[in-house]
Amino acid sequence: MDNWKKIVRHERFRYLDHSEKKFFHGKLYTALTSFAVDDVLALFVNGSGSAPAVRLWVHPDTVVLGIPDARLPYLKKGVELLAEHGYKAVVRNSGGLAVALDAGVLNISLVLPDVKHLSIHECYEAMVSFVQHILWDLTDEIEAYEIVGSYCPGDYDLSIGERKFAGISQRRVKDGAAIQIYLDVEGKGVERAELIRDFYDVARGGEETKFDYPEVNPSVMASLSELLGMELTVDEMKKRVLGALQELSEEIVTDEFSEDELEQFAKRYEQMVKRNEKVDGMQ
Repeated sequence: MDNWKKIVRHERFRYLDHSEKKFFHGKLYTALTSFAVDDVLALFVNGSGSAPAVRLWVHPDTVVLGIPDARLPYLKKGVELLAEHGYKAVVRNSGGLAVALDAGVLNISLVLPDVKHLSIHECYEAMVSFVQHILWDLTDEIEAYEIVGSYCPGDYDLSIGERKFAGISQRRVKDGAAIQIYLDVEGKGVERAELIRDFYDVARGGEETKFDYPEVNPSVMASLSELLGMELTVDEMKKRVLGALQELSEEIVTDEFSEDELEQFAKRYEQMVKRNEKVDGMQ
């Protein structure tokens, strides 16, 4: 995508490194909190003086479920299996299906204003190009297409040598968009995929379903460290993201949430809590 910098570049960017946060304004900082935060950033990025944002987040041992996953016939058994492996389940409010997060997975949220003139595909492609840019000196082999057999498959799966290491989702709030990507940086992608495969096996229970859930093949997934044959860390990836952001903006700010943003956060957080009542009740 040749024009990705025109989409991503802004004079002023808000940079929020939430990767080591434990609490956020009195709330335990979980993936549930993260999705509420992104909603607020997308809501305020248009016409409120709030700058476009890049937010980094990491959550230990969490499986983020998509809305269709919450309709699995034996969801309770699937959630129990995740709990047995030490994983919490959270249902997100953006697109996609189940994804495994842990300390070796870096999530990047790119929050952009005035996206009404941009297609969903253009925003996805901008994120693909952004990731290719931050890794330009390590590889030129990153491709974007659906990796069949991966978890949370989609047209914008990122892979090297036909093995997936990242997936993208998108959440639009009014005229703002939070484009979210998970990057398997460290650890073993196969082990994450085995967990999601086992979750679906249990939660489907062999029944026919209206929705076509993925048949996960762990061999088609890997971490960036595995694919590049080097010990790439989450901390190094964070530095690369910040470096790219410095190229694409004149000023970087680290503003905390305003009172208005905090008010909306409380509302969005409660919406996420309500969305997750069914899953929380299973644990």
